Amino acid sequence: MKDASPDGGAASLDVAIAHKDHHAANGRPVRALEDLRLNLPIGQAGAVVGPSGCGKTTLLRLIAGLDRDFTGHIELPAHGRLGMAFQEPRLLPWRSVADNLRIAAPQASEEEIATLLEELSLSEHAAHFPGELSLGLARRVALARALAVKPDLLLLDEPLVSLDVALARELRDKIAALVDEKHITTLIVTHDLREAIALADRIFLLSPRPAHVVATLDVAAPRKRLTKEIADSLETQAHAALIASRKRHESQ
Repeated sequence: MKDASPDGGAASLDVAIAHKDHHAANGRPVRALEDLRLNLPIGQAGAVVGPSGCGKTTLLRLIAGLDRDFTGHIELPAHGRLGMAFQEPRLLPWRSVADNLRIAAPQASEEEIATLLEELSLSEHAAHFPGELSLGLARRVALARALAVKPDLLLLDEPLVSLDVALARELRDKIAALVDEKHITTLIVTHDLREAIALADRIFLLSPRPAHVVATLDVAAPRKRLTKEIADSLETQAHAALIASRKRHESQ
């Protein structure tokens, strides 16, 4: 069974993947995900955290419907309209910043596009082309493009990776503000636990491959209300769960 339902009108993102296999160069199947289950209530932000190569991006691609070769089911929230920002911005290089948004969301008004550009501090770059932008600015454009479609579910794949500390903090704060303002169900893939704690209402910790959820941590005071003590406590819990998972994996 492989089902990614786009029209369910559900109250949450519900993922239950029995297994997902890749094929190695020799043709043998390699199990990427197994018995992976997660649930994210509508309007909340979730973060998927796990070791490199465990299958985080594979999971995101399944949720986005880019890969339907799996056994299980995925039910999307609301009407299933998706916005996604990949690790690479993937902007059309021959189109301006504003045109990249217009092409992705032809139903968006000029006022809505202008508002999005302003919210992400991109107004002065509206007429620029992607080749004229830094990586940080290009990431903001990719996020604006994903938001322009008015998604019911926003998927962000390592949105802060490869940025320097100051740029990553600035973009993280903008994402956090948008999550709080727009109440879009958002799933973020990251390898950075502190990033997850700073952005998410709920954190899903993945095991090494084949990945499954080893622990789900609810952030009682997300984003602006998050204190250092709460963040430190969550980090301690997460590290303990990941260490226990690694030991179980190594003993098998």
